[in-house]
Amino acid sequence: MNADQKMRQSTSASAYGARAGTGAGSGAGDGDPPGRVRRFWSERRVPAGIVALVIAAVSGLLLYDVAAVRSGRRAMRWRDWLADELASRPLDNAWIVGGAALLAALGVWMVILAMAPGLRGLLPMRAPEFEPGPEPEPGPGAEAEAAVRAGIDRTSAGLVLRDRAMEVPGVRSARVDVGRRRIRARALAHFRDLDEVRADLDTALHEGIRQLGLARPPALSVHVRRSAKSKG
Repeated sequence: MNADQKMRQSTSASAYGARAGTGAGSGAGDGDPPGRVRRFWSERRVPAGIVALVIAAVSGLLLYDVAAVRSGRRAMRWRDWLADELASRPLDNAWIVGGAALLAALGVWMVILAMAPGLRGLLPMRAPEFEPGPEPEPGPGAEAEAAVRAGIDRTSAGLVLRDRAMEVPGVRSARVDVGRRRIRARALAHFRDLDEVRADLDTALHEGIRQLGLARPPALSVHVRRSAKSKG
């Protein structure tokens, strides 16, 4: 990249938390800390069912083979082979060490998956703030209303922010990638000064993030460059 191309590019990376007074992280009033909103947890019914079925099948097979041996029958070939291999191979054998490491890694991976919330593509939104009024009477309806939570898909949030970016004068095309901790926006400008386009784009995207109402607004990174057709 030559010096002229470097002069035609403008990059801005700003943490959205710095604008907490006017951004999505602000509470009901100035200085009020935002309420703690946790991520959505995946129910994991299908993976848990598959793991339970596999464990039940293996346990049932072992139990059947042990009962058959106790009743005077010969053990299954695979169990004889496995018992002979474990009895004949030393503990420092490559296959023994590799198998133990694989099982340990699999166990750690399953523990991490069990402790992780999941649903990484869903961003939680902060709870709406209502005007003070009479408290609702206790009942099933009040509990259901209190349990309602909102979230937005990261892809949908990226499309909304991209539409906001395309409204900025001078932006020819834009791409917005929404992550859990950072939003990266890349735009091509075909007229106006790059610094002006970048400043307007930064303001528009911050306002768009605020209107999304995210519980934890990610940091924003904006990159603007001149399109090839405009250079020619």
